[in-house]
Amino acid sequence: MNVNFNGFGENVLTFEVQGDITAGDPVMICGNGKVQRASGRFCGICCSVRNGYAAVQMSGYARASYTTAPAVGFSKISASSGKLNLDNSNGTEHLIVDLDTTAKTFGFIL
Repeated sequence: MNVNFNGFGENVLTFEVQGDITAGDPVMICGNGKVQRASGRFCGICCSVRNGYAAVQMSGYARASYTTAPAVGFSKISASSGKLNLDNSNGTEHLIVDLDTTAKTFGFIL
């Protein structure tokens, strides 16, 4: 790909971690100021975890792994097993701007 979307509109918040989260995981709010690995709807992507706290990207361009690929353009996606997947029934619509079928990742706007 000849263009790069990194840095666009990125906003990162710090949350306490509940359960097992690693960088790249989609996360969801699970309590006051706490996040856990998401199942279904998600609020952001975990950037890093340290000492029980997670930096979570809440907006802007992000990359994620998938099992079922969304299409470039507007697609509905949701979280499952630490990955984001096409989910036309229960997903939230996001703008998918690039798709890497070899690495099984895609870039989208949160």
